[in-house]
Amino acid sequence: MSRWRPAAAKSSAYITAEGHARLKAEFEHLWRERRPEVVRALAEAAAEGDRSENAEYIYRKKELREIDRRLQYLTTRLQHLTVVETEPADLQRVFFGAWVTVEEPDGQSKTWRLVGADEIDAPRGWISIDAPLARGLLGRRVGDIVQVVLPAGSRELVILGVQYGQPACLG
Repeated sequence: MSRWRPAAAKSSAYITAEGHARLKAEFEHLWRERRPEVVRALAEAAAEGDRSENAEYIYRKKELREIDRRLQYLTTRLQHLTVVETEPADLQRVFFGAWVTVEEPDGQSKTWRLVGADEIDAPRGWISIDAPLARGLLGRRVGDIVQVVLPAGSRELVILGVQYGQPACLG
């Protein structure tokens, strides 16, 4: 059996201003604080002698590679992202960055925020704009009944509210 898998679909290159600031802060932290700290520890471990059996040296090299890999990813990703800071003209329709409150078939309401792939946070209700749920909601209005096809099956949702910015109350 082969381990080949098709390449993952490219994620949308959109991000909220808060998400962009978080990624830039992570880059700055890794570049200015974490990486120099690991380089110093690596130099100290290398000075201890035989590197082939020096666990600290091996660990620090691996840690430095992981930091450099993340820095490379962030550098590339930050160059290609489009920061969405403006609200749409029609605030009753669902677009990127919206907080959408929907009524589930069981009568419960849930609130989701449509964000970029780099900002996903399920416990907070932040879902990717590329997710099947988000794609089903895009462009719809308050009051619309939406049939959404999810991996777990099809669901009918009613859009109760759309809000941009920070919502006063989450449902």
